[in-house]
Amino acid sequence: MDFVEITEEVLSLDKYASLATDNSTGAVVTFSGVTRDNFQGKKVVRLEYEAYKPMAEKKLKEICGIIRRKWNVTHIAFAHRIGVVPVGETSVVIAVSSSHRREALEATHFGIDELKAVVPIWKKEFYEDGETWKENSEGRPRPMVKVHGEDASPPQDSAGCCIQ
Repeated sequence: MDFVEITEEVLSLDKYASLATDNSTGAVVTFSGVTRDNFQGKKVVRLEYEAYKPMAEKKLKEICGIIRRKWNVTHIAFAHRIGVVPVGETSVVIAVSSSHRREALEATHFGIDELKAVVPIWKKEFYEDGETWKENSEGRPRPMVKVHGEDASPPQDSAGCCIQ
């Protein structure tokens, strides 16, 4: 099962881990990205995320497809919060299950890297002394992804949210 969600609600790691769990899974790997209180010496007050929701959900589903072609996984859950995310709260959760840990670990790592590279979600950081929009450095064109000798790269139009 693949589950993707873009939401303004608080994200619960337990919710997404349970979506990725059943009696056939031997490993469930989760990743959660949390708003930290500092960036390059500046005190962060909060983050605000915006997304082109239909395209973001489409891109997350494409990432699920790539993961399934590359690794033998059971379930995948992606959730990203939009709107205000205060310091200490979660902005993104990924949960991947598999029969064995290595595949779940590798798939989760790949999943967060791809999410940051191709999903149209934008972040604004608010500091005590100002604010700035942040660009994902991962959103640069990347080498083609090969899976079992075949091209598994995202479609040509998914080099990143702002790159033509």
